[in-house]
Amino acid sequence: MSNTIHIQIDRADGSLQRLIGLVERRGFHIDGINMADEGAFRRISLTIRGRDAGRCMENLGRQIDRLFGVRRIGNDIIQSEAA
Repeated sequence: MSNTIHIQIDRADGSLQRLIGLVERRGFHIDGINMADEGAFRRISLTIRGRDAGRCMENLGRQIDRLFGVRRIGNDIIQSEAA
C-alpha cells in the first residue's frame, strides 16, 4: 500500500535533499514526487511505501515534522496494486 504525504518546505539550500534523505533512511521507498514552487516555499507531494510491513507512517510523519523549514500538510492512503 502507498501513502501520499503533502508537505510545504522552505526553498532553502539542501531542504529537498534533507527531506528525501530522511524518508529513505527511515525505510521508505519514494514511488513518486510532485513539486510546485510557491514564492518562498515548495509544495511537495511524496508517494511512498515502506520497505517492509514494520514501517510506521505516523512515526515518519513526526520525523518529517521535526525537519527545519518543513510544514507537513497531511497524508492520504492510496490503494496500489499488489506486488
